[in-house]
Amino acid sequence: MDSIPSPLRRRTGFARGITAALGLLALVAGLPASAAITLLDDGYHVHPGDEIQEAMQAAATNRVQKTVHVHAGEYRSRVRRQALVWFNRSHDGIHLVAEGAVTLSAANPELALPSEPGFPAVVNHVVYFGDGVSSNTVLQGFHLTGANAFLTRAQTREMEPSTAILKNFFFYSDGGGVKVFGRSYPVLRDLTLIDNFTRPCGAGISIQHQGYKEGVVRIENCVFRNNRAQGTGGALDLLVGSAAEVINCLFVENTSNTGEDLVAKNSGERPFVNNGVVTLFWNSKALFQNCTFVKNRNGVDDMGNESTYLQCLFGGNTEDTGLKGYPRYELAINAGGTVKGCVFAGRVLDAQGKVSAEQNRLSVPVPQFDASYVPQGTEFRDVGYRPKASAKTR
Repeated sequence: MDSIPSPLRRRTGFARGITAALGLLALVAGLPASAAITLLDDGYHVHPGDEIQEAMQAAATNRVQKTVHVHAGEYRSRVRRQALVWFNRSHDGIHLVAEGAVTLSAANPELALPSEPGFPAVVNHVVYFGDGVSSNTVLQGFHLTGANAFLTRAQTREMEPSTAILKNFFFYSDGGGVKVFGRSYPVLRDLTLIDNFTRPCGAGISIQHQGYKEGVVRIENCVFRNNRAQGTGGALDLLVGSAAEVINCLFVENTSNTGEDLVAKNSGERPFVNNGVVTLFWNSKALFQNCTFVKNRNGVDDMGNESTYLQCLFGGNTEDTGLKGYPRYELAINAGGTVKGCVFAGRVLDAQGKVSAEQNRLSVPVPQFDASYVPQGTEFRDVGYRPKASAKTR
């Protein structure tokens, strides 16, 4: 039997009986019942009231069991810090998996003060992935929400002990839902990133590889909805020299450029005013396959020249949100790339002529969508996002 620190313990029949008895007493007394973190044969189990990071720390030192199951409920930080949950090199190989409807929130209105910047958020990022995290590391099944441009630099060394890669301002500010930094290539699966705001960039997910593109962040079966950034990449931002694969994802009702470009104001550079809700900076690359972009303030702006877009549906990204006075578009790919089998309802900015009418369908009527944003009509059978169950039978 493994030895694990208190309050972690292996659940035995006796322990289950004690837990049940304590829960009954708590209910009788009118107090909330909280199960302790437990280690079973299939991994660590976390319940509402427990600290997810405690289970993460235990799994990090366990050579055999690397799965942490988080059970249904809402989890918030009890202290102001940079992330609710973090993965660094010591957590490589951990699978953090939601069991049922699990929300991880950056907000805690009981801890934050209304007068504080970022209220009610108390963490910079809901989840952080740091230097030294491989593709053996998985985050699966969570709702990630509540980021609101909260900013602290406290506890950096605890969350990210590596000093090999320079941490600039974007390390702290970007990535409200998920921040990926350095040589970090996790798998992000079955996530819903909703109602996050950052200043300046990457409200849903921010990837900051800084040129270390030996691997990619794999993002699959995810929904990005109503995320907002004051600058670029309201849903997803790939900073300079980053890489990702984005498979079967939905981007809906996201906004970039909600206000002044503060980075440009401080540096004297030309400001960003009309970005996509997905932004790829120069020397970044991504594969987008079977993704749907609809009802956003623009689709994708790609400043690299290495990305590939396959069977994606750009179904009308014309929302009148963010800074005013700029025309909408579906895809801006002026630097180049590969686009095949995609469908576009609106404008494509393509200075090099990479989006051919022979390999794509251009200027189609805006499709009709069902409640899950599956396009209706046999002509759309092979393009765009499908919810996980129907994606398997496409």
